[in-house]
Amino acid sequence: MTIGVLGGGQLGRMMAIAGVALGQRFVFLDPGAESSAGHVGNLRVGAYDDEERLSELARKSDVVTYEFENVPVGSARFLNELVRVYPPPRALEVSQDRLDEKRFFASLGIPTAGFAPVATNDDLEKAVATLGLPAVLKTRRFGYDGKGQWVLRTREDVENAWEALGAASLVLEAFVPFEREMSILAVRSKTGETRFYPLVENEHRGGILRVSYPKSDAWTPELQARAEAHAGRVLAELDYVGVLAIELFITGGELVANEMAPRVHNSGHWTIEGAETSQFENHVRAILGMPLGSTRMVGYSAMINAIGKLPPRDEVLAIEGAHLHAYAKHEAPGRKVGHVTVRAESKRELCDKIEALLPIVDPEGSPRPCR
Repeated sequence: MTIGVLGGGQLGRMMAIAGVALGQRFVFLDPGAESSAGHVGNLRVGAYDDEERLSELARKSDVVTYEFENVPVGSARFLNELVRVYPPPRALEVSQDRLDEKRFFASLGIPTAGFAPVATNDDLEKAVATLGLPAVLKTRRFGYDGKGQWVLRTREDVENAWEALGAASLVLEAFVPFEREMSILAVRSKTGETRFYPLVENEHRGGILRVSYPKSDAWTPELQARAEAHAGRVLAELDYVGVLAIELFITGGELVANEMAPRVHNSGHWTIEGAETSQFENHVRAILGMPLGSTRMVGYSAMINAIGKLPPRDEVLAIEGAHLHAYAKHEAPGRKVGHVTVRAESKRELCDKIEALLPIVDPEGSPRPCR
């Protein structure tokens, strides 16, 4: 089988590395001639809305997927008339607009922060009066890694945020005084088989994910069951196929949904070495209708992102259980250029290894306790 992928970044690259081991071929469509997935598959260069290129991708593919959620919905729908596209275009549509996403969660009974649409300065004033401060003003579309959002704590913040973001369609969200940031990764096959990975705790800095810990000390069977129930409702409602990630807050012992990503996800990179079946392999299995693999953890694991520049390779590899994944991307401030996964036989051993790796992989970060 040949799998077509919209997008040629690191997620597509890791998907292909997993899929090639299952005997599959990959063809990517990406505007960038130097996209990193081109090292592991056939890269076709073109715009995502170029119907000629999309038709070519369809002809070369038995099934098409995507590796990021800002692919034009119209392109996914166009392709879906020619070849099966998974996850379904509706999942892409829901996830691209933060207001639609919040309304979608609410329709399924999944808790979210309070929210209000903002199209004018008057709308913003009314929303602030209703939701109060602090609050978070976000663009409805095209925000990721902390982009397109502004935390409002004072009246001056409200004015500055409107000045910075007012040209876009916006949504105001009540600030969630969260205790931990979590994510649940689920996978559903086109046969309807469904599996869930353990809840992951995530630490961000500057809006960018830095460290992920599956089954941290915040994990409980009750939270896992609740997260699986939320994700399961999304999978069923969308007739979803592939890997789905939902970002969540823990507040007062409850899980509050923040955003969803209809794709393999950064917080699931630990699964490459830390689970019986990685998120990437399970995504390939799902869209091809193969039996899904076990999502069980193997030992204790964590993932550390390499932001801006790759860490010294030999220093990472000198730590037993550490694995460096380089994305073949040009180094630049704030850019994800790789990650390190680390695995251990005990929680204490894992914490020791994380503490050794953090100064190497994320030297600008402040020390964080291992949970």
